[in-house]
Amino acid sequence: MSTSPAAADLIARSNRLGADPRNTNYAGGNTSAKGVVNDPVTGQPVELMWVKGSGGDLGTLQESGLAVLRMDRMRALVDVYPGIDREDEMVAAFDYCLHGKGGAAPSIDTAMHGLVDAAHVDHLHPDSGIAIATAVDGEALTASIFGEKVVWVPWRRPGFQLGLDIAAIKRAHPAAIGCILGGHGITAWGDTSDESEANSLWIIETAAAYIAEHGTAQPFGAARPGFGALDADARRAKAAALAATIRGIASHDRPMVGHFTDAPEVLEFLESSGAPRLAELGTSCPDHFLRTKVKPMLLDLPADAPVEASIARLKQLHEAYRADYTAYYDAHATLESPAMRGADPLIVLVPGVGMFSYGANKQTARVAGEFYINAINVMRGAESLSSYAPISDAEKFNIEYWALEEAKLQRMPKLKVHQGRIALVTGAASGIGKAIATRLAAEGACVVIADLDLEKAQAAAAALGGPDVAIGVAANVADEAAVQAAVDAALLAFGGIDLVVNNAGLSLSKSLLETTAADWDLQHDVMAKGSFLVSKAAARALIEQNMGGDIIYISSKNSVFAGPNNIAYSATKADQAHQVRLLAVELGAYGVRVNGINPDGVVRGSGIFASGWGANRAATYGVDEKDLGQFYANRTILKREVLPEHIANAVIALTGPELSLTTGLHIPVDSGVAAAFLR
Repeated sequence: MSTSPAAADLIARSNRLGADPRNTNYAGGNTSAKGVVNDPVTGQPVELMWVKGSGGDLGTLQESGLAVLRMDRMRALVDVYPGIDREDEMVAAFDYCLHGKGGAAPSIDTAMHGLVDAAHVDHLHPDSGIAIATAVDGEALTASIFGEKVVWVPWRRPGFQLGLDIAAIKRAHPAAIGCILGGHGITAWGDTSDESEANSLWIIETAAAYIAEHGTAQPFGAARPGFGALDADARRAKAAALAATIRGIASHDRPMVGHFTDAPEVLEFLESSGAPRLAELGTSCPDHFLRTKVKPMLLDLPADAPVEASIARLKQLHEAYRADYTAYYDAHATLESPAMRGADPLIVLVPGVGMFSYGANKQTARVAGEFYINAINVMRGAESLSSYAPISDAEKFNIEYWALEEAKLQRMPKLKVHQGRIALVTGAASGIGKAIATRLAAEGACVVIADLDLEKAQAAAAALGGPDVAIGVAANVADEAAVQAAVDAALLAFGGIDLVVNNAGLSLSKSLLETTAADWDLQHDVMAKGSFLVSKAAARALIEQNMGGDIIYISSKNSVFAGPNNIAYSATKADQAHQVRLLAVELGAYGVRVNGINPDGVVRGSGIFASGWGANRAATYGVDEKDLGQFYANRTILKREVLPEHIANAVIALTGPELSLTTGLHIPVDSGVAAAFLR
């Protein structure tokens, strides 16, 4: 079935509105269009409504993200509406209004669109509009700013009754083009798609212009001495030093991925004298606090406070935050309320440094931070004209623990094996490392691809899905400062670290007499020393997070097998193999498991084999280099060639839940080399 003109116009309008963060936040708001098509069954005209479905994003909306409902059935719901006390039943009733198969599930805001007598309706969450909606005298401001064109609607939880309220307001105010929804956002309408969009933008721009013209110069109050932004390098250094602690705080109840930003809006807010008061008031728009929790955790120390003092205070504040959130839950929960979902903060604010935000994955964490910046902008606007007055905690709780919100959470797809884990893989721009990084990302992990070649590392990360999935960093693992920089990059990009794969390596095939001291030092620097440096730097973060973790060494069959012309490589691999045992004993007390994998003959895709090692090995064994992989396979028990993907499979097995009690183990992935059996 081809897209109707009304639906096509709706999608185009939605994409334009959603592309500008001044209009609405990610996945926030909804839009609709009504139109007449021929019913494919009866051939008779039928009036339909296309409306953005539950959970969709306006900026990326496609036809599959629309719910399509019959307007005759939608309007008939007014006659069976049982009242505000049974509001939730109406969402289930929307299913009986659907037209055709497929499409998105109708959202709670469907009634707002269906009951308002307008062909096109937009409901948005612009910062400027919410600033008016959350001002203590928002109703008076609405009248002053917009006159009869925009009408104030007192706060009401989204649902069928709100749709009835807005429909009644439109009937009673024929000159109105929209309304300000107290504590929430805006709604606008029009006879055409262009008119509805123009009306939405007029409300947003008029509110922004009024705030700019009439707002005070310091809406957050005077700057606090000592709370100003550190310089850029100092901010990021302190953020990296605090990241593991803060991620552990945010992950006390369940593992979280993090995002850090030192955006100017955040730093300005944190420097202000009003920040403590406003942060405590929390957010107001439901889309905001569902992503950010009702309020953030704010460090109450100046910007130059020592890291150790900041860590100690953050841990004290976490205990207080958990107690406060538990009290909030207990004060408002009923016997029918869902269980408390966790008492940890999702937004942690550090003056002079920036904001840490958290979610089940990187995108969710990043968006939570974007939403809190929206909240800062809202507070700025409200405070510059009046006083910021968000909806009450009781109303916030009714949204946060709404049965419909709980049902939405229960519909979320099952988590992947490594969902929410953060992995650092060295030597990951090619070969075995790239295969491991690819598999970890496919299983839900965020991945830091560390490699000598920054350009290749970044290209490999981009191929995995970009910065919400993977980043590429340059790292010479033999350089302690470079290793720490790579670990810091992981902490700043994703909030922490859970899984380290020591894969970086190289090899020179020489006899004892041909091996120089430089050959020996190079291989030991990269593999033995490099693994030690990476494990040491990562262990600091793993221990501070207090979330356990995994360290994997990609060792070799040669760590136990004495092959010809291989003294330096095999010796350093034996060093790596014993590091596994030593670190397993030392780090087990912190829940960190350390295991190794012993591959053999991984020729295809291997950077080591392509760099000359393959030619040397082929010459040693008297075969053509192109036949080396099959040569290795033929000498094994299983007679099968080992590929990079097989090593990646072993990493997933060792770091997954099935082997959660295994540490200090080496797994051979060599197709069966009897001489390398572990005894």
